[in-house]
Amino acid sequence: MDPSLEAAINEWHTCVNAADQERAKRAVGDPVVVLGPKGAGPITPAQFAEWVERSGIKLTPRSWHPVSERLMVVEEDATWPESTKPTRVATVFRASGGKITAALRLPNLEAALELAYVCREMAATE
Repeated sequence: MDPSLEAAINEWHTCVNAADQERAKRAVGDPVVVLGPKGAGPITPAQFAEWVERSGIKLTPRSWHPVSERLMVVEEDATWPESTKPTRVATVFRASGGKITAALRLPNLEAALELAYVCREMAATE
């Protein structure tokens, strides 16, 4: 695993949890591919920063699952301003050049690992 992958994921969590828009813009690639309950696709760093502010989400990492040099699944406890208790989710992260280039949030660890393995195999056969 590339050591910058873990550093990029830590920076991503730090800026998201602080709702720091400027830092969020610097933490992701241009574009960054996202997946969540409201859709999927590439967005700009500015759009990512807007989401960080608008969502109010906080994500606490609970377990880390390396998949490849550039892919990691992180199981997290998610809370939102209206939350009464955390919700367990998992995110597939991809990084390049010290920035997160994909953050694909899924409802559980099993689904995230399955997607990550498919992504890894697709990349290996290019």
